[in-house]
Order: sequence, then C-alpha cells, then structure tokens
Amino acid sequence: MSARRAFRRPLSRRRSTVPAAVVAITAALTLSACGSGGSSGGGGQTQFVQGQGGVDVVKDRAGRQSAPELSGKTVDGKELDVAKAYKGKIVVLNVWGSWCSPCRAEAKNLVTVANAYKDKGVEFVGLDTRDPDPAPAMAFEKEFEVPYPSLYDSAGKLLLRFPKGSLNPQAIPSTVFIDRDGKIAARALKALSEEDLRRTLDPLVAEK
Repeated sequence: MSARRAFRRPLSRRRSTVPAAVVAITAALTLSACGSGGSSGGGGQTQFVQGQGGVDVVKDRAGRQSAPELSGKTVDGKELDVAKAYKGKIVVLNVWGSWCSPCRAEAKNLVTVANAYKDKGVEFVGLDTRDPDPAPAMAFEKEFEVPYPSLYDSAGKLLLRFPKGSLNPQAIPSTVFIDRDGKIAARALKALSEEDLRRTLDPLVAEK
C-alpha cells in the first residue's frame, strides 16, 4: 500500500500544475487576440446581465465598480487624464489597434455615435494597444476622421489597471461604458454596430 501511495503522489502533482498553465496561456491569448467576439463574464462580485447584442450591463448602479485611473500620453503626444477631463460625463472607452481588422470595421460606427452623442454629455476615448509605434495609430485616426483622443498604451499597462472581477476589457476590440459617477456600467467584447452603441448609451444618458 505504501508503495502505491508513493507512486501516485507525483502523478497528482503533475495533474494539478497543468490547469494553472493552461489558464495562464488562455488568459494571455484572449487579450492578445484580435477578433469580432470574445467570452463574456466579469467574474468576482460583478452583478451584470448580458443585454442584446452581447453587451454585458450592470443595471443596478449600486453594484457598479469604479473605473481605474486612465491617464497618460495620447497617440499624438498630448497628456490626458480621463477622470479629470471628463468628470460628470459618460465615457465610452474603446480598446483598439491599427492592426486589428474588427477595429477598422467598427471605427465608422464609433465616429458616427461619438458625434451624435457629444451634446448628450457623452465623451468617447480610445485606448490604442499593441501598436509598437504611434504613427500607424495616427494614420488610423486620420483615415476614419476620429474626433476623440486615444491614449497610447502599446504595452497594455493601462488595461491591467482594471480591477479584478470588473467588466474589464478582455479582447481587442473591447468597449467599456463608464457612467457619470465614474463607474463601469457596461462592456462589449466585440466590434460594435451603431445600434449596439445607441442601445447601450440611451439608458445611461437617461440616468439622473
């Protein structure tokens, strides 16, 4: 009996290390992948429901988590502190990269809705990631006539500031909707249509 137990222990240890390695690799691939969709779920204590179009929404305002500090240089070299610049505004944070095909596909929708909702207290901000040089990102903004700034986050450091268990960006593109109180109200892990954006924003605009 003792010989069997001694033989089994190494096997048990090997089994326990495999899931951890798989989880770590999967997590890294999810964020680095550029696709039109992604797996939903914030985990932790976040109370959200999946709305129409695959957008996760926290309807209970008391259950929303605070957005992290998002500040730094934009792709054109200017300084931007999102919380200070847009205090009291609804903020739509879109994570993108100039190299990402779905990001290009949704760009015109983001631009259209950003212009349409500017007078409704809604500000759009981009977060450009995985571009080793800001030049392609600047070319992207010029091509699509993007009217809002984008933080330059080539190493993805700003993405890591989102709290564990929140509706954090987990794919590229991702879009996070932040309410007037600086709380994360919704998140999408896919390229968004104009309808998706309007349907998610309208209830936030109506909040008092």
